[in-house]
This record gives sequence, C-alpha cells and structure tokens, in this order.
Amino acid sequence: MTFRIHVTGAAAQAVESVVPQLVADRVASGITAQDPALWGPAAEPEAAKRLGWTEAVAISRPLVAEIVALREQLHAKGVNHIVLGGMGGSSLAPEVITRTAEAELTVLDSTDPGQVLSALRDRLQATAVVISSKSGSTLETDSQKRVYEKWFRDAGIDPTERIVVVTDPGSPLDQSAREAGYRVFNADPNVGGRYSALTAFGLVPSGLAGVDISELLDEAEATLIELAVDNKANPGLVLGAAIAGTNPLKDKLGIVADGTHIVGFADWAEQLIAESTGKNGTGLLPVVLDTLAPDLTSKPADLQVVRLVANAEARHLFPSDRHEGEILVSGSLGAQLIVWEYAVAVAGRLLGINPFDQPDVEAAKVAARALLENRPEPVPPAFTAGGVEVRTTGSFLGDASTLDGAVDALLAQLGPDGYVSVQAYVDRLALPQLAGIRDLLAAKAGRPVTFGWGPRFLHSTGQFHKGGPAVGVFLQITAVAPEDLEIPGRPFTFGQLIQAQAAGDASVLGEHGRPVLTLTLSNPEADVVSLFEAVN
Repeated sequence: MTFRIHVTGAAAQAVESVVPQLVADRVASGITAQDPALWGPAAEPEAAKRLGWTEAVAISRPLVAEIVALREQLHAKGVNHIVLGGMGGSSLAPEVITRTAEAELTVLDSTDPGQVLSALRDRLQATAVVISSKSGSTLETDSQKRVYEKWFRDAGIDPTERIVVVTDPGSPLDQSAREAGYRVFNADPNVGGRYSALTAFGLVPSGLAGVDISELLDEAEATLIELAVDNKANPGLVLGAAIAGTNPLKDKLGIVADGTHIVGFADWAEQLIAESTGKNGTGLLPVVLDTLAPDLTSKPADLQVVRLVANAEARHLFPSDRHEGEILVSGSLGAQLIVWEYAVAVAGRLLGINPFDQPDVEAAKVAARALLENRPEPVPPAFTAGGVEVRTTGSFLGDASTLDGAVDALLAQLGPDGYVSVQAYVDRLALPQLAGIRDLLAAKAGRPVTFGWGPRFLHSTGQFHKGGPAVGVFLQITAVAPEDLEIPGRPFTFGQLIQAQAAGDASVLGEHGRPVLTLTLSNPEADVVSLFEAVN
C-alpha cells in the first residue's frame, strides 16, 4: 500500500457510519468510471467534462519522454533555470512536486511588481519560462508572458526558444502560441485546474526542473487499484468520509505536516479542498498549520486536524493524549495527490455540492477588470496610523483610531463558528515574515485563521470566501511597491493590477456582507513592525 490512513474520534465514527453506504452506492468504481451522476442532476453537465483526472496517469505517460527531451535540449544550450508563470492549480502542484524532490523551480504566481522583477533579474540568460493557463485567458499569466517576451528580446534572446506554453487544446493561448512558434503542451481538457497535478500542468514545469516525473506517475498508479474498488478499506472513501462525514460537521480542516518527506503539501490541498467544497453556503475550510500552531492547543470544536506523517500506522509514535481525534495520513507524493483528489470528490457528494465548479471565482476578476478600465480615485482611508492606511467595507470600525483598535474591531465581528482570513497582496519574497501574523491572530482570536498570498489565493480559497459559509472576517494587507513595472501592450502596470485585484476582491466580499479591514503599508519593511504589534 502506498497510502495509509489512521482515524480516531469523530473521524472514525464518520468512517464507520458513512463508508458502508458509499460502498453500497458504488461511489469509488463510479468515480473511476467517470459517472457524472454521482453528484446529482444539477452537477451532471459540469461533472461530465471534469473527471479526466481519474485516468491522468495513463494519459500523461506519453508526455514524459517529450518533457525529458526538451529538458535535455535546454540544458545543451545552457538553460537550466526554470520559471513557472501560473496561478492556482497550475502553480501549486508543481511547487509541492519540485520542493519535495529538492528541484529548483521559481514559481511566479504573483502580480506584485517586486516579485515579478525578482524573477526577471534572476539568471535571465539561463532561464526558460513555462506559461501555464488552462483557459488561456488568465490575466496574471498573460501579463507574465508579455513581460518575459520583452525582457528576452531586449537581451537578444528569441522568446520562442525560451517560453513553453501549457494550456488546453483550442484555447486562445493555444492558438496564439502555436501561430507565434512557441512550444506548446496540451493538457487534458476534461480535467479542472485544481485536479490537474498529474497532467501536463503539474508535469511539464516539474520535469523541466529536473524531477523524475515518471516515478511520480508510478507512485500514483500504485494506488489506483485500491481507489477503484468498492470496499471499506478504500483510502479515498475513508479519507472523504473522515473529512466530510462527521456529525456535527467539523468544517474547519487543520492540515499539518509532521515528519513527512513531502514539502508544502498543505498549500496544494488547501486550494483543492476550498475551491471544490466552498459553495452554496457550505464547505470545508482548510487551514494550513505548522506543528506549533496555537490552534493545535486550543482545539476549536469545529476543527478537524489532518496530520501528514511518515507512517500513519506507527501509532506508538503518536500518543493518544496528543493525537486522539486526528486523521493521520502517510504515503508517497503521487499517492497523496490522487487519493486526495478522490477524497474531495467523495466529500462533495457527502456535502451535497458539485466539487467541479467554482461559481464565485469570476466575481473578483470582473471587479478587478472594472477598476483597471475605469481607474476611479482611491477610496480615502478611514484614518492613517504611522505609515499604514486603514480602510474597511462596512462600518464596524466604530471610533477606532489605532491599528490595534482596528484589528480588535474586525475580530469583534467573529462569531462562535467564524474564521479569520489574512490576505497579503505583497511581495512574498521581500516580506516572508508576514506569514507569522497567522499564528499571532489565531492565538488572539481563539478561532481558525487562514493565510493567503494575493492574488494567488483568488484562484483557490477565494471561492470559499464568497461561496462558503458567511462566517469569515478578512484582513487585507496591501503595500505601495517601491518599484513598479510596465506590462507591455497593456494600459496598466503590475502595481496597478495587484492593487485592483485587492480592491476588487474587497468590494465583492463587502457585497456578500463579509467584513474586510484593509491595511496599506506605505513603507512595507518598516510598517510590518507596526502591523505585528497591532495583532499581537
């Protein structure tokens, strides 16, 4: 077995009560057979064209030799630095695959000008860029492609020799890239972005970066037989029941890595779970935790902890007083990827939702485009504390006039089943310490807190924020970029784009009745200190 799971407490009760019915309904074999009726009549049209991931291993095999051959061609020309321009599922799977394999991949999943410039200035002469977009019309990746084309040309490099495109067949990007002479890899169009880890979207950048992608496919293939069989030991059924079958539902999923060889898996699982389940007022909120997270001590009643471990069956390593009630999972990366995809599809059935659509993702994109086209004057801040401008949706600030007062006013909007979402629209290379705010807020609020780098989370957890339970409060952190960057052929810059994305998302959240506190750092490196003091 390449995947193991151990459940206790409410998760074990869920498995005992739910899995027999899943077996009787032949859900596992139905998923493998790509039966779109498993999620109800309303979901059937979408599900009918989104189940190709169940056969991704077989479909992707022929790609391996092509990817390896291209990698060798690039190496022969002295090109050994791979940059990935992609968002959401297009970037999160390659990130976990390469980090786990200790292969270098620069993941450019941001529109922050500082982060884009850091990538552009890093070994351009030895760089190849993978531009990944399922739809072929993703604004962020189009912008990244445009700026790399310019920088390559300015350096005397033919962009068609350095840019590789991954997209669905027939997409606008597929057509334009082929006409321009770029190397194009097509992915299976019957796979949604967040389920695309074992398709060209996951394999092309990972393989070019040096990962043994054939071994990754072998790992996934080794567990496919278990996943297809309708029996009570099926890991996809067990995990799906454990995360979505508790009664009452523990709808916050704390995902923590504890001694596993897999690096960054929780970030990939976060987008798979949140975007698949967060809709129609329901859903499972994934919360990425480290081993010392305060949430693991306070243990909110609605938090179900899933712990990735080296061996889920070595129960003597996990004293019951510490891990009772947790879900322990272990296995190879390939096995984890495919089991979690099955489990989340099962969770969708248990929750009564369609796990393959994302009805609320487009709203923030539309709002951002409108702001870019109309360029309204910025909304004046409610007040400025030091160099930090304070804005809100709604009127929850009251008479607060300090940063800590504003944060306290936001947290006062939290209900007993609520959560806090921190959204950092900043250069994560320059301000990595901002991620530490999550633990401070979790300790202060006593409730689950998520942390996302903007704008990448818009393509994943952004769906849950609008479509899931209306119990979230939102802390947006934006920054004035020290240096901006033009987007060739566009009437706006990267700095203007990321600000529009933040403002657009805040406006949509406000329209959904979600409280948003936006803190804009005028001098990011200095103002971070004030920010930490405010949330401590």
